[in-house]
Amino acid sequence: MCNRWLVCLLLGGLAYGQAASPVPPPHPAAGAKAVPSAEAGEKPAETKVSTSDPVITVKGACTDPAKKAEVCETVVTREQFERLADALQPGMSPPIKLRLANAYSKLIGMSKEAEKRGLEKQPKFEANMGFARMQILSQQLTGTLQEEAYKVADPDIEKYYQDKIDTYEEASLLRLFIPRTRQVTAPKVTAVKKSKAAEKAEAEAREKAGEAAMKKAAADLRARAAKGENFETLEKEAYLAAGLKGNPPTTKMEKVRIATLPPAHHAALELKAGEVSQVISDPTGHYIYKLVSKQTLSLDTVKAEIKNWIATQRFRDAMQEYQGSSNLNQAYFGITAKPKPPAEPGKPASAPEEDTVEPD
Repeated sequence: MCNRWLVCLLLGGLAYGQAASPVPPPHPAAGAKAVPSAEAGEKPAETKVSTSDPVITVKGACTDPAKKAEVCETVVTREQFERLADALQPGMSPPIKLRLANAYSKLIGMSKEAEKRGLEKQPKFEANMGFARMQILSQQLTGTLQEEAYKVADPDIEKYYQDKIDTYEEASLLRLFIPRTRQVTAPKVTAVKKSKAAEKAEAEAREKAGEAAMKKAAADLRARAAKGENFETLEKEAYLAAGLKGNPPTTKMEKVRIATLPPAHHAALELKAGEVSQVISDPTGHYIYKLVSKQTLSLDTVKAEIKNWIATQRFRDAMQEYQGSSNLNQAYFGITAKPKPPAEPGKPASAPEEDTVEPD
């Protein structure tokens, strides 16, 4: 993982400091040597710069009190700057390098002045440095763990492929979707005023009748699909039966794998070519599948996918191991525990959940 957060922290922190200050920006002559602005969109000149050549020169920035401001300067060579850029973000693009150079040149002057004032000896500085050190070390460990996790050997990939071979079956399907209930026209207003309870009971009865009608329609459509009728035609009839006027969804499903289907629909991939499934019902509606064709993807086709999956799992396991667990003082942080939910018969009671109150 690249340390993009550190670059953002560096650039963003400087921007915040400038925005918070009521003092107008200094004249260019008092700051860094002419460095083109990233926002200006200017391209650096095509010249050769050796590793020992200066790329940033900040006038008036040094810690030696004996030197006058006009002769005091801090020089950053190409080698020094690129070492910093690579540490913050390997492979940093030229536009970001330019922004970093503008920010770094200003930070040099500000940090030198802070050192003159002895600010680095204050307790606040030591606390900030300790926290920043932990952040940097944690980010470097994260990057190292990612690099280690991505070193996946071919035998591990092959074993995973064989163990999960059903995951790499790919099918072409036809699917009928039958809405769970049908659209019902609102009843006409009568002169007799009904109670809310009566109206609710009538609405529930209409809904149940609609669900029963669509369940029967699904069974009829499944029987017709099994006889070989066209799925597109059947889908249009399903929408008409549900009282829907919009265009029905397409029935064709290409390159379907087990991970792309809800668990209750996995039976569709167990069909034989030309076979039609039973009606599969869930809260969203009724579904009927027909398997057109099925193939098992080769190892070469999914090798990169498997490698990324194994690396991701290894990285998560490593992070979990080193992050560990913590106990927070509930009274201090304002954490309140939710009451324990009642235990189900034959099962132990679960631990109470905690609500964490975020600081303002």
